[in-house]
Amino acid sequence: MSKNEHHHECCEHKHEHHHEHEHHHEHEHHHEHSLKKQLWLIVITAILLIIAVIIEKSIPLSNYQLLLVYLVPYLLIGHDTLKEALEGLLHGDVFNEHFLMSIATIGALCIGFLPGAETEFPEAVFVMLFFQVGELFEGYAEGKSRDSIAHLMDIRPDVAHIETSGDKETGSPGVQDISPEAVAVGSVIIVRPGEKVPLDGVILEGSTALNTIALTGESMPREAGVDDEVISGCVNLSGVIKVRTTKSFGESTVSKILSLVENASGNKSRSEAFITRFARIYTPVVVFAAIALAIVPTLAGGAFATWLYRALMFLVVSCPCALVISVPLTFFGGIGGASRKGILIKGANYMDILAKVDTAVFDKTGTLTHGQFAVEAVHPDLYDEHQLLHLAAHVEHFSTHPIGAALRDAFPEEATDGCEVSEVEEIAGHGIRARVGEKTVCVGNTKMRDAVGAKWHDCHHVGTIIHVAIDGQYAGHIVINDKIKDDSAEAISALKALGVKKTVMLTGDREAVGRHVAEQLALDEYHAELLPADKVNFLEKELTKKRDGIAFIGDGINDAPVLARADIGIAMGGLGSDAAIEAADVVLMDDKPSKIALAIRIARRTIAIARQNVAFAIGVKVAVLLLATFGLANMWLAVFADVGVTVLAVLNAMRALKVNG
Repeated sequence: MSKNEHHHECCEHKHEHHHEHEHHHEHEHHHEHSLKKQLWLIVITAILLIIAVIIEKSIPLSNYQLLLVYLVPYLLIGHDTLKEALEGLLHGDVFNEHFLMSIATIGALCIGFLPGAETEFPEAVFVMLFFQVGELFEGYAEGKSRDSIAHLMDIRPDVAHIETSGDKETGSPGVQDISPEAVAVGSVIIVRPGEKVPLDGVILEGSTALNTIALTGESMPREAGVDDEVISGCVNLSGVIKVRTTKSFGESTVSKILSLVENASGNKSRSEAFITRFARIYTPVVVFAAIALAIVPTLAGGAFATWLYRALMFLVVSCPCALVISVPLTFFGGIGGASRKGILIKGANYMDILAKVDTAVFDKTGTLTHGQFAVEAVHPDLYDEHQLLHLAAHVEHFSTHPIGAALRDAFPEEATDGCEVSEVEEIAGHGIRARVGEKTVCVGNTKMRDAVGAKWHDCHHVGTIIHVAIDGQYAGHIVINDKIKDDSAEAISALKALGVKKTVMLTGDREAVGRHVAEQLALDEYHAELLPADKVNFLEKELTKKRDGIAFIGDGINDAPVLARADIGIAMGGLGSDAAIEAADVVLMDDKPSKIALAIRIARRTIAIARQNVAFAIGVKVAVLLLATFGLANMWLAVFADVGVTVLAVLNAMRALKVNG
């Protein structure tokens, strides 16, 4: 179908070079311009058609003279359609909607010259006119859904300010503006307030707030300072920052997201693929049925003009535009609407699977939990909580272990309180011993506690227990845990409300930790102490149990094999976790598990709208085809059954763009 192919071609802009970005804006401008031109053509044709009808009623003219009068508006509005039909014929694509419209209208123009037949000139012009109205609506809807995806295109940075060696005499650095594609990895770039971050990197100087709404759908700005990672596509809100780039433009988050969205329309859903195949078979069948309708009754003694008229109506009604246009448009709208909420769905085919998901399998660390250790409880024996944390944080001052970082985060004052730390000694497999002021402090695991000979009591908390001994005496312990994300529980309950039958958590963590998280979140089952290969094996087993659809949700670093193996892999985008973006079918840009339920709702709604369009279009067409065959319909009704249905289907498809929640 030429129009459908054109639809996809329009949507697959490639932004590989800077000048093509400008081309994108030119394209938008061109699209608006062509819609205005089309609207003017429709208005002028409608006026000329009214004038032609008045001339026909008031001046006695022969059929040939009348034909000339009506040919003016007909050719004005129909020249593009006739041209497309001719091109289709030359390229072997005979049975497209332009061809059907051209045959039907040319037939209507000629029918008046048959003996005993009435002229159908106004109908012929009207069919063409209404067909163009349908095209106008389709163009408008297509533009709307492309705009919703183009808002993502706005995350594409236009320029990078790169720091150069500058003026040799003064020694002050210079700044050069170049295209982001030309920036080498490891370069230092300057991002001023109000500008987009052009490439992924790490902040060397300055601090700021970053607006990530275009990437994540989140309106809250993210604070970022020295040593924090920044990703391309964010907008720098407040301070000037210097960033050392860690990726080339092609590898940057922004490029990956753009290519995902641009290529999404290439992955056809089952419904779309079915519609395209259906149109290929259906159209020739209809054309031959129309020829039979004109010839067979005539041979049986019917009036040729009457049956030819009915056959022409049959052709107009049978045009599958409504299906061919509205179904892909619905999916395109759904993908656009989801992307506005920070949910990237890689193709319409994944919508089909998402809508059917009945089992959700979660990774724990980084998906349901933050993947960062934090102090959960402090149980002192000798000192108060503040002193215990104070001493432990000092001992861990130089530690690179995540547990050390958690203790330092819990007691940030240790960096500035002036306590002297000396004789720091790391004891492999045990912990760290150091002198803080006059005290010898040991911080470590149970082996360290036993080596010191400290007595302690059981702790009811689940997590990693860090024991502290001071001058050989047991001083208490600190419980460190991976914090559950604020919206994890809400995510699980929302999935259950949507009818997801089974929620499972897989983790490499200890049994006690797995059980604790599963209980907190009311999961149906959990499996702990698994290696990545065990996760794949678990999924293989689940896939053999005739289920509608299994979604695996992971943070993508070590979950790539499982994400790829599931019916649908959903990755926490981690604002740039490469393995996640590559392996998954759906990427949640802001790491919120509650977005999974929203993604399923969007998919279900999109599929429902596509089904409504199919049922409505086929239902109306069948009814009018039957009426046309028995002579109970006229050309005006035939036009409604084709173009009217298309317009209504396109308007319905546009609802997929609106996403609530």
